Amino acid sequence: MTGKGRRPNVLLITCDQWRGDCLSAVGHPQVKTPNADALAADGVLFKRHYGGAAPCSPARACLYTGLYQMNNRVCRNGTPLDARHGNIALAARSVGYDPTLFGYTDVSLDPRQLAPADPRLHSYEGVLPGFTARQLLPEHQKQWLSWLKQQGIDAGTGSPDIHRPVGEVDGAVTEAPPVYSRDQTPTAFLAGEFIRWLGEQDEATPWFAHLSFISPHPPFIVPEPYNTQYDPADGPAFHRAESWRAESQGHPYVAYDLDRQKRAKFRPGATGKVHDWSEDDFRRIRAIYYGMISEVDAQLGRLWQALKTEAAWDNTIIVLTSDHAEMMGDHFMLGKGGYFDGSYHIPLIIRDPRHRKAAGSAVDRFTEAVDILPTLIDLLGVAPEPHLDGCSLKPFLSGGTPAIWRDAAHWEFDFRSIAGGEAERHFGITSRQCNLAVIRTKKFKYVHFGGGLPPLLFDMEDDPGELKNLAGSPAHRSTRLEFAERLLAWRAEHLDQSLALLELTENGVAGYSRSQAGR
Repeated sequence: MTGKGRRPNVLLITCDQWRGDCLSAVGHPQVKTPNADALAADGVLFKRHYGGAAPCSPARACLYTGLYQMNNRVCRNGTPLDARHGNIALAARSVGYDPTLFGYTDVSLDPRQLAPADPRLHSYEGVLPGFTARQLLPEHQKQWLSWLKQQGIDAGTGSPDIHRPVGEVDGAVTEAPPVYSRDQTPTAFLAGEFIRWLGEQDEATPWFAHLSFISPHPPFIVPEPYNTQYDPADGPAFHRAESWRAESQGHPYVAYDLDRQKRAKFRPGATGKVHDWSEDDFRRIRAIYYGMISEVDAQLGRLWQALKTEAAWDNTIIVLTSDHAEMMGDHFMLGKGGYFDGSYHIPLIIRDPRHRKAAGSAVDRFTEAVDILPTLIDLLGVAPEPHLDGCSLKPFLSGGTPAIWRDAAHWEFDFRSIAGGEAERHFGITSRQCNLAVIRTKKFKYVHFGGGLPPLLFDMEDDPGELKNLAGSPAHRSTRLEFAERLLAWRAEHLDQSLALLELTENGVAGYSRSQAGR
């Protein structure tokens, strides 16, 4: 166990686009995740965990800052993260860690702190301030491609074309594998780099590592044996209307999103739109996606073994989660965004070897991505700052239940396009109005749009597929009003508290003020 006076190690693992229902530990009928399950058996599984936003940059901003999108204001990939905000790396650094990154954080840096010619202004894939980057792996994947080349793999096609199936014909959806093997995936590459770094660490000095895997993010392809591990004929029914045309009648935003989804984003070389793929195609893609999850899970097992080999297992807090989830055929969609649960329900497993009372338990309360930062800080012995929107999950890890806890999950999605203006032109609204906010309880889910777009209300117990909008139902008018008021109250409670918890009085400063450095 962790020695007296020594802080624990921290391993924060984020995957990209991992659905929260795709764990065998939560009872998925097909997907097998024995290594994630083993972590859950030794830690705590949070069954109702939700991301705070989508796509990657907004989702990660919520996780890294502990602030809702309404406060961190990272609206899209490419929206800068205001330098005034603290984050998980700076918080860890302030208590003596050197937070080390393997992978990516997808943070657009504050341009007000950079020179006009700084090349970092040309990418949304910057490094979150506070991290020491040991092994970057951005979208171009050049570091991994050069590693493949050293192993004799022809990587000259670059990314994403390296992820095309061998022997591909006319972009057809097949389970054919890529040119690289199960031991040569981007996940295996990053896991290996972390394991090499782990062997360099001094046992007496605690470390903080963030391992950011891109899988099971598209392109949807995976090597043997995972490419045929799951039968496309198996799996639950998709949540969707009888046709994509009927689906598009459900809401103006759904129609807009369906029309914009291109196959090439998910299978390089494919042409046409996602909604035109057949039922069999969607099932083949889903089977591949399940295989990608199993490939990640195999690498998790490799990590667990390395921690044990290096005598770090009993000294290391492990957090396993995702930034957001994946529609995976529901509503004739792939990817993430909008308001559906399929885009936001994500895994969360936390294991702290010092907290054994709750080991193997599952929490059915609503938890959110903004809870990660205050939880880790609390576990490291520092009181979370009062201005944060998230709450520490430490009481659940200790086998208890907080006296006061949320009874709903909340998330936001912003579909503005500052550079291109596509959504603004399509809907005839301003960038400020291109947004939605969600409140989701066990029974109901309410979605409020800006720009005069109609609201949505779903009975999640009777209609888990979110197919029947009750917002216009006279019988549910009072419910709609109640949830609109709850959403308004939630936003009012969580407006930026950085200085609002402080007053200057004749006796000086009263209340709380976060430090200028964000620590």
